[in-house]
Amino acid sequence: MIRARVVVDGVVEKHDIIGALFGQTEGLLGSEFDLRILQDKGRVGRIIVNTKTQGSKTTGEILIPSNLDRIETALLAAMIETVDRVGPYDAEVKVQDIQDLRLEKIKMIVERTVEILRVWGKEKTPDLKEVIKSIQEYLKAPEPVSYGPEGLPAGPDVEKNDVVIVVEGRADVINLLRYGYTNVIALGGARRVPETIKNLASRKKIILLVDGDHGGDLIIKEVLRTIKVDYVARAPPDREVEDLAGKELEEALNNAKPVFEYLEEALKTGEKDVQELIQVQKKLHKIPEEVREAETIQIPSSVLTTAKGLQGTLESILYSQDWSEVKKIPVRDLVNELESIEPGRVYAVLMDGIVTQRLIDTALGKNVKLLIAARIGKIQVKPPELTILTYNELFT
Repeated sequence: MIRARVVVDGVVEKHDIIGALFGQTEGLLGSEFDLRILQDKGRVGRIIVNTKTQGSKTTGEILIPSNLDRIETALLAAMIETVDRVGPYDAEVKVQDIQDLRLEKIKMIVERTVEILRVWGKEKTPDLKEVIKSIQEYLKAPEPVSYGPEGLPAGPDVEKNDVVIVVEGRADVINLLRYGYTNVIALGGARRVPETIKNLASRKKIILLVDGDHGGDLIIKEVLRTIKVDYVARAPPDREVEDLAGKELEEALNNAKPVFEYLEEALKTGEKDVQELIQVQKKLHKIPEEVREAETIQIPSSVLTTAKGLQGTLESILYSQDWSEVKKIPVRDLVNELESIEPGRVYAVLMDGIVTQRLIDTALGKNVKLLIAARIGKIQVKPPELTILTYNELFT
């Protein structure tokens, strides 16, 4: 809760002061930090203003509930101090206090706990100092463990978990531990990727989570040159992982991009060395050169005839291994249909559409062996166990 004192050199109403807060801070720190937008997102609560008139002046108190983290709340407090007019009158806003309501609630819980236990029975009343000490221990920042020969800062579940989050430094590890992410390890500030992390990358899925600044860009490139990475996640622009709140960490990890998708986007922006990184990652992921296995699949002449008639219909046909027709559906519904069937039921897909990476991934997960399509879109991975043919290849 931000508490601020306001003094206006004139007689004004509460809504005048609130209007000044919104109006004079609008766009000051960008649209994302606009008071109205913050309220719409539930990051800032209803602003309360209590005033009284003394002669020709209006004085009062402004209360702003904040659901932002500590740094953002301080930034908001500093921003409202820039308000210097209310209506036609000069004004001054000065922050008096920022109160952490969570701590106040904890104190109330402790006090109420003691009261309840006293009523329940004096012999069962705990030592208040011990209760407070327990709460302090709970709130204390978690301590990373040392992992590997290099003693890298890490969470306790790095070895147990199949997925490991790799971050930049110790402070990042501490912040992720604070919000329950125990499968995290830091690069440890080394210029090169430590051998311990190379070993982890050879047997686990890796999510690389870095700061949203230029330093983060450099770390991504260094790591991608060295180890297999499955996903790339970033803090918001100009933010550091160690300062992110729990919801922000969750959002950053939920928005993690598959490494080849990340690199394809970087390639479009003209970043340097991206093509090199794509080749390195393909080798580390053990993706072979494009493999065509069409000669090993015997396609019945009846299917070839059906393929010619399917062109221009935007339809798709699913076939079982004996080339019996399983289902005929619009191409737009193909991925959802494949996701709903049991693995192995569909052997081949004939479609008047474009092969996408999402379709490949879905088909691979359902043990589909052959895709025949009008054309192939931009894809990152062509698994050797899945044959992909275009109509041109089919009829030549």
